Amino acid sequence: MKTLCQREGLLSACQLTSAAMPTRGDLKPILKNIKAVADADESRVTLIATDQEVGIRLDVRGMEIEEAGEAILPAKKLIDILREAGDERLVIEADASACAVRGTMSPLEFEMPSEDPALFPDFPTFSEEKYHEITAGSLREMIRRTIFATADDGSGRPSMAGVMWELEGDHARLVATDGRRLAVAEGLATPSGKHTTKGQTPVVPAKAMGLLERNLQDDPEETIKVCIRPNEVLFRTGRAVIYSRLVEGRFPDYRTVLPKRSAVKVPITAAVFQAAVRQAAVMADNEAPRVTFKFAPEKLTLQSQGATSGRSKVEVPLEYNGKPVEINFNPTYLIEMLKVLPPEADLIIELNDGESPALLRCGDTYTYLVMPLT
Repeated sequence: MKTLCQREGLLSACQLTSAAMPTRGDLKPILKNIKAVADADESRVTLIATDQEVGIRLDVRGMEIEEAGEAILPAKKLIDILREAGDERLVIEADASACAVRGTMSPLEFEMPSEDPALFPDFPTFSEEKYHEITAGSLREMIRRTIFATADDGSGRPSMAGVMWELEGDHARLVATDGRRLAVAEGLATPSGKHTTKGQTPVVPAKAMGLLERNLQDDPEETIKVCIRPNEVLFRTGRAVIYSRLVEGRFPDYRTVLPKRSAVKVPITAAVFQAAVRQAAVMADNEAPRVTFKFAPEKLTLQSQGATSGRSKVEVPLEYNGKPVEINFNPTYLIEMLKVLPPEADLIIELNDGESPALLRCGDTYTYLVMPLT
């Protein structure tokens, strides 16, 4: 394989592709590399990376292919070279034993050992007739509004270590929870071939969701195809195919924890609420942050008391004349949600008492539930 490439474009593509590489050290060493397939007829190089749970096949177009073929590119060293080299264009030449990178305007030359590309594992291509289509802008917003609420891999809750997908008819819903908060984002989708997740709870790992979101940065009107199979999911964008195995285990029935009614409904804008929470949280203990929220007619008071740091008190005027409610929250759970909303977004905070979960709604498409601290 021999190709002439634009340095910055290839650097961006390699950085994006490398997000699918393994973070664990007990997998095949070849997976620490990127497989490149140069296609002279299409003037493109396809970059492939996988940890055998999540994978990406990314097309880099506009390449000048002098020799078609396949090669294994040492990912970390290649990214370092592309980042540090000053030439706008570089020549990459590789075979089963070595990979060389040379400058076109300066006497740069780098040589690295390579491996046999035939040893690199592959993953399915997107050739399905059953799928849903979602616009990139809508999908990116839905991912951003849910992914932060997933459980960590080491939390002991594997079925929550990702985002659950519901695709039925022309409706898409993404749901994430770590047991202390719950995020539900909804949007429109177009089905093809009677594709549906009805009766299933497919959970896509957070790593795959983050990789997908990074691929949705260019055209918000681009159509993204989503195909969910019994044990895996495939996404196809204009330049990439992303593959992931689904998380094992059954996602909890989130509908049972959503309050059926609320005694108190408080309107507030996202920017105002976020500023007040961040200010009050300054004095909260780092290890166990806590802020007390006192909702009263025409006023919200936020207070925090640190063990050694001191105390804070913030007041916010409200258009509210209902009954007073006092409730404690971990401020982090509110800040992480508020920062993914537009500053001007209108929120409705729904409460019953100081011991029941609070529900925050943003329009008809986003719901966020957070458990209080006792």
